[in-house]
Amino acid sequence: MLAVGGSDRAGNHAAISATGPEMVVAAPAVDIVSTRPSGNYGVASGTSDATAIVAGVVALVRARYPGLAAAEVVRRIAVTATDRGRPGRDDEFGFGIVNPVAALTADVGPVSPGPVGSVAGGTNVPGEGGESAARAGGVGWVVGAGVVVVIVAGVVVARRRGRRD
Repeated sequence: MLAVGGSDRAGNHAAISATGPEMVVAAPAVDIVSTRPSGNYGVASGTSDATAIVAGVVALVRARYPGLAAAEVVRRIAVTATDRGRPGRDDEFGFGIVNPVAALTADVGPVSPGPVGSVAGGTNVPGEGGESAARAGGVGWVVGAGVVVVIVAGVVVARRRGRRD
């Protein structure tokens, strides 16, 4: 799963954003300028906007590295995020604010053992620490499905917003 939180214009946790242990990364979510069906531009705030930004980064990473599995795409985005909040992963920013340039250019090294590999230094590493092989094998599928859900949700929300504007 790729849960996305939101940051404000100053890079702090946005008050509108959800928090929790499932948070992977955050992206700008306040005062986002976007197109409207009328052909004009409008300003909106919400984690739907942050999710759309992260979905765009997912698409860019997939285009740049077409051989990466979905779990490796998520790992690349997580380990290249700009850390915010408490050092390391936290419930407000996950591993940090998504950094598209770093996600596309950084040398993140090989994936460690396990189907998903280490996401930012060993936190929540499936396949290690006595996890069953069946459970660990399912994690890669869940992460891949999560990426698809994030992209589809972003499209659905954008279309619904378009009908209201």
